[in-house]
Amino acid sequence: MKRYRIAAVNGDGIGDEIVPAGIEVLQALAEKFHFLVDIQDFPWGAGYYLQHGAFMSDDGLEDLKAFDAILFGAVGLPEVDDRLPFRDYTNKVRTAFKQYVNLRPVRSFPGIKGPLRQASAGDIDFVIIRENNEGEFVQSGRHLYPEQPEGMAIDTSIFTRAGIERVAHYAFKLAQQRKGNLTNVTKSNTLIYTLGYWDKVIGEVSEHYPDVSYKKMYVDAASANFVLHPEYFDVILTTNMIGDILSDLGGAIMGSLGLGGSGNINPEGDYPSMFEPIHGSAPDIAGQGIANPIGLFWSVSLMLDHLGEIAAAKHLLNTIDQVTSESEMTRDLGGEAKTADLTKLMLDKIHASTPATI
Repeated sequence: MKRYRIAAVNGDGIGDEIVPAGIEVLQALAEKFHFLVDIQDFPWGAGYYLQHGAFMSDDGLEDLKAFDAILFGAVGLPEVDDRLPFRDYTNKVRTAFKQYVNLRPVRSFPGIKGPLRQASAGDIDFVIIRENNEGEFVQSGRHLYPEQPEGMAIDTSIFTRAGIERVAHYAFKLAQQRKGNLTNVTKSNTLIYTLGYWDKVIGEVSEHYPDVSYKKMYVDAASANFVLHPEYFDVILTTNMIGDILSDLGGAIMGSLGLGGSGNINPEGDYPSMFEPIHGSAPDIAGQGIANPIGLFWSVSLMLDHLGEIAAAKHLLNTIDQVTSESEMTRDLGGEAKTADLTKLMLDKIHASTPATI
């Protein structure tokens, strides 16, 4: 029987509610599909920073290396400088563990009415592949005389051939497994050096995948088409910052950011990958039991798929669909269901399923 070591980092805010819910679901699936999970909790995040002056322990990265995957909630509190969580936790983990693929799927859910009036069932079903280690978020910059009249600030984007090629190969291989279409979302008509190079390298990689239909689309047009024609998209490949923005728009057209799951993937498996919902820590609703756990459940499904537990991953996604189609949702989707209500429904359906229905 396979055994997986999972590091659970609740983080802050609603992370303390949704990650335990996700672990309950994970353990139920492990029992149903005959694998074992060993969970170890780590109390890191902005709250930890307020007590210890750091977002994780000094040997935190070394500790995480021993795990097969990381299940993460969200990080950030109002009383902590909002520039720090990304630098000192999220990006620190993504970079140290070469999680260069940020995978953010977008789809319609049965029973949930999204904001796009003309979108019918199945129109929204695509994946955003965001380059996760380079680009605009490398934080290479400085201030010069910031308090003076001549003050200035510089942030430098970094794009390397190796970095572009590796994420492009991942995205094209994913497109081969899906509908065979890949869209490079770029802005190379204005960022002519960095994103011009991005386009050039991706174009070269595309020649290795003649079975994949490849096209380029500027981000302004892509933003409009997310709303007007989501059916255009299958696999989207884009940069760190563009992907960060577009994936929130993807969450919005699904109906709520609370639905979105994601994975920070190290495809080679040299380091653990980290799975998290796309929303933030939402401290304004923390402790009220009203957080939407679906994005975390979907992240668990992505984690199981990455670990090779394909049947369990598919069953979890099917169970999510059953719950969204049959049940009242949480407040972010106009309902009054509690986090615990949806978690219990998920567990009930998993426990009630038989091998014939899996």
